[in-house]
Amino acid sequence: MIKAVIFDMYETLVTHFASPLYFGLQIAQDLGIPENIFQELWGHTDYDRTIGNITLEDALEDIMRKSECYSKELLNLVVQKRIDAKNECFEHLNREIIPMLCILKEKQIKIGLISNCFSEEVSAIKNSILFPYFDVSCLSFEQGISKPDKEIYYRCMENLQVNAEECLYVGDGGSQELETAEMLGMKAIQAVWYFKEGTQQPVGRKNNFLQAETPLEVIDYL
Repeated sequence: MIKAVIFDMYETLVTHFASPLYFGLQIAQDLGIPENIFQELWGHTDYDRTIGNITLEDALEDIMRKSECYSKELLNLVVQKRIDAKNECFEHLNREIIPMLCILKEKQIKIGLISNCFSEEVSAIKNSILFPYFDVSCLSFEQGISKPDKEIYYRCMENLQVNAEECLYVGDGGSQELETAEMLGMKAIQAVWYFKEGTQQPVGRKNNFLQAETPLEVIDYL
């Protein structure tokens, strides 16, 4: 019997691709750093930014100093544009997301969140319209670990007071999240409602997993 649904956040409950992007390319352009140089430096910070070792500000300041383009004003501009972009993601939800979460609440199904996220995404998530729906949130930046590490799943289940066999895990499939959920004994569903051709989304359909074409289809898998 399913007692809890654990969601991924990005490209599952929200998407970056329904609003203007502010990724490495756009940051590099604003900083006046060649994209290939910026992306190499930026990519080296991904893991540390994900597990809370460094913040967005720390990473950008280091890159700017190495590239000899640092100024406090420019740093603040880029940081704010990145924060604004992350916040805007929550203004373009699939129209079934809130109804789905409301139905889960009505059915007294616990709702968990496991998200690999950076410092600027933590604030966006916690200030969002979605955050009050979560009974438990495990954010990699705060937990010091990230998917697909099994420990972040265990922490979420422990706080939800459920075991793996009582959990439905729903995610777009990045970071081997579905494979880990299934290995632990959860029922794993790939969320495909935000998938678009021609985007930078990290994964496509994984045909070895059940798929939900719309958020409300998640209810059918309880």
